Amino acid sequence: MGLLGYLKPAGSKEPAPVDAQSRMTEKTAEPTSVKPSYGTPVSSTPGFGTPGFGTPGFGTPGNATPWGSRPASIYPGGDYRSSAQEEINEVKCDVMVNFLYQQQMERLWTAGGPDEGVVLKKNRAAYTACPSDLSDEPYGFFRAVETLNVRSAMTVNTRVIKLFLHSNNRPYVPLKKGLRLQVLPDISFLPRCQKHQFAAFIADRGLLVVWDDEPKHLLDRAQRIQDELMEMIWNDHEFDDEDEKKTAAVSVNEIDGPSDDDVEPGTLEKPRPIMLWMPITSAVTLGLTVFCIGLGWKEIAIELYVDHNYIRLAFVACIIPQIWLGLFFFQSLVGNVAQCFGPISQVKQNTKFFSGAKPKRLRRDAGPLPHVTIQMPVYKEGLEAVIVPTIRSLKAAISTYEMQGGTANIFVNDDGMQLISEEHARARQDFYDEHNIGWVARPKHNPKPSDGSEPFLRRGKFKKASNMNYAMWVSVRVEDKLAALERHDNWNQELEANAYRDALQEVVEEDQGRTWADGNVRMGDYILIIDSDTRVPVDCFLDAVSEMEQSPQVAIIQYSSGVMNVTDSFFERGITFFTDMVYTQIRYAVANGDVAPFVGHNAIIRWGAQQEIAYMCEDDHREKYWSEATVSEDFDMALRLQAAGYLVRLGAYQGGEFKEGVSLTVYDELARWEKYAYGCSELIFHPLKYWLFKGPFTPLFRRFICSRMPFPSKLTILAYIGTYYAIGSAWLLTLANYFLVGWFNGHLDKYYLDSFKVYFAIIIIFTGCGNIALAVLRYRTGEKGFFASILENFSWIPLMTIFLGGLSLHVSQALLSHLFSIDMSWGATSKEAENTTFFAEIPKIMKKFKGTFIFTLGCTAMIICLATVVPPLWRIDLLIAIYPLGSIVAGHFLLPIVLNPGLMRFTF
Repeated sequence: MGLLGYLKPAGSKEPAPVDAQSRMTEKTAEPTSVKPSYGTPVSSTPGFGTPGFGTPGFGTPGNATPWGSRPASIYPGGDYRSSAQEEINEVKCDVMVNFLYQQQMERLWTAGGPDEGVVLKKNRAAYTACPSDLSDEPYGFFRAVETLNVRSAMTVNTRVIKLFLHSNNRPYVPLKKGLRLQVLPDISFLPRCQKHQFAAFIADRGLLVVWDDEPKHLLDRAQRIQDELMEMIWNDHEFDDEDEKKTAAVSVNEIDGPSDDDVEPGTLEKPRPIMLWMPITSAVTLGLTVFCIGLGWKEIAIELYVDHNYIRLAFVACIIPQIWLGLFFFQSLVGNVAQCFGPISQVKQNTKFFSGAKPKRLRRDAGPLPHVTIQMPVYKEGLEAVIVPTIRSLKAAISTYEMQGGTANIFVNDDGMQLISEEHARARQDFYDEHNIGWVARPKHNPKPSDGSEPFLRRGKFKKASNMNYAMWVSVRVEDKLAALERHDNWNQELEANAYRDALQEVVEEDQGRTWADGNVRMGDYILIIDSDTRVPVDCFLDAVSEMEQSPQVAIIQYSSGVMNVTDSFFERGITFFTDMVYTQIRYAVANGDVAPFVGHNAIIRWGAQQEIAYMCEDDHREKYWSEATVSEDFDMALRLQAAGYLVRLGAYQGGEFKEGVSLTVYDELARWEKYAYGCSELIFHPLKYWLFKGPFTPLFRRFICSRMPFPSKLTILAYIGTYYAIGSAWLLTLANYFLVGWFNGHLDKYYLDSFKVYFAIIIIFTGCGNIALAVLRYRTGEKGFFASILENFSWIPLMTIFLGGLSLHVSQALLSHLFSIDMSWGATSKEAENTTFFAEIPKIMKKFKGTFIFTLGCTAMIICLATVVPPLWRIDLLIAIYPLGSIVAGHFLLPIVLNPGLMRFTF
């Protein structure tokens, strides 16, 4: 059940009458707890809104963290902790607030009346104002801003605003392209406004209040609103038409105008067509695979006819592995041809599994828009370098959605809060508090506590799933307590907020201080799941909820993503190229009719569907949503949803505006490949020790094979999984080929295809045809110019050759670790660049790649000895035997050295 389902209106769209004094006296005491108190909801304009918790001092302190009272530092120009630095900050704040007030007067944005000016936050417990007498008004602008808990705010009083508000009788002011800015009856409603709109008109005084996270942006924001207001007044007839149509539409920067095609809530879209190009290419792939396998068996048939040596029939055991490992190769070959000569219009169309065009938008005046929760798991990422930029991106998107009539909240699953230092944890809490972010932090992994406390396990080899499960468990327990309440006829937002605060406090107390939590942790109708280093489009929520509302059979919309670079290192840029290429191929495959993948982030999920496929964990007897038994929790989630009858869809209409970070170091990228390989092995096979009793295949794989997923999509997934086994087996097969061809060349069965021929085929299909086909595809779809794309593709061949050539041992390690039940675990990927030196990297490389260097040096010595030292009959000096193994050895040796920017920059 979505968040809006628990908000029972008081009988009309107007809030229950509360006098200004009672509203404002809630902010009378300074905070007494290090934790931000469980705040009263910051609702939207009277009559509509969803709670946005986290306002400090607005209610009873929650005491959800163990530290005592302290001032929190959130400064306009940085964080100053020492007394001398605090004095500097005092001066900076005073200079800034006076400068803004001076600009306010120069621009004639104030009439010099009482309760007009600028308010600036110095730290958690203190604000400064200009003129200074603003703070003397007990229920005025200063106290309202203090309760609203924003960084900076300013009043704007002009004759244009007064004249317009005098004739406005609506609870909003229409702005450009369907946006609406809230109108509040008086200043006492400001603490409960829709905070992410960053502005509000005050009706009784005829002025505008603007606020911003950055004081220096206040002037630009105020000017932009006034410019849009003037444009609206001058083109009044245009906006009258928009209001009559009751539509709203916004896009990135250039916001789309309203459309006659907007739909009423509850309207279902017509069934989308199913594209058949993927079944066609899959059939050709299978046919080509069988044909090539047949060529080998033709040779066996000829040999059997000649010498009647039927032992060759043992090669039948190789058919299934050959087909599995070679499937991706033939699929790539067919795909290259299709990209160059096949149809391309489907990448701009909407089909069953693919959205190439934006959906019809919901009409907001027909009812409230769905509430969206942004779920963001974090670990020990840097606050300023990683988390803050992501939150800014989210707040811009929330601001757009609120001005379109929707509501949203941010829910951080902070897995590092109880692990990092107290100072850093406090800084995170301060930041979450100021930006109305709900969060939950679980205890550290402590299976055998030495102090007699209760053990706690952070389950799973990759902790993201268990982190999200824990946070959602807290959220659901809060909802259960709220659902048990009896709500009378006069129930309003104030009572709902108090009930929520008490429910969250009860949950924290039940966990005996193990759980830390604050803010709005309730789940909305839809969940946008992101990583901590994500950027989202300014206008994405309305399109997302519109498509989900019109397609109730869709559980997940996975958005195609671009890449956000945080450094200019050659390795990050190379991985960026590779990631962009992968998303291009995914878009093309899904547009052709393949089932959309779910990659675990930059996706919107139907909360009701997640609840439907929840399972009871046998380990701790809790209801959970994400699988903690596999590192591929995203694949498991998608498979369970599809087994329940839901669809996963790929959304490509946002272009590359959804952005994700990529691996910054070769260590992280190798760990990512190892995790994926381990996850693929987990999906298909039991560890070897269970084969006798449980069989080789997992229940998940059997469920996947028997699911209603289209056969071509199953084929694609099997081909993808097979690539990890092909890569992992490359070093072993190449090493065996070295001896077989070196010692028995000419005596091998005709069925055997030596590694040199395989290597040559890979170069032709992937390096040659693949890069040309990619350039043609991007040219045909209008993504890039042909020659620019060709140049880019071939410029990254050296890096890709070394990287992919050096993967085999590491992927093999992950696959074998799972099969032999050897424990492997992975931490969170580094999201920010580290300053390192040449001499700091040397011991790190030697430690992480010790086994790799032993293998490469041993193979090098062996190749030299067998080519020169041993007796002639034992020598291996054939190029077709040495070259494949030499390329494997060179790739593994060069990968940690050449692809390490910290080493190759030669910084000392």
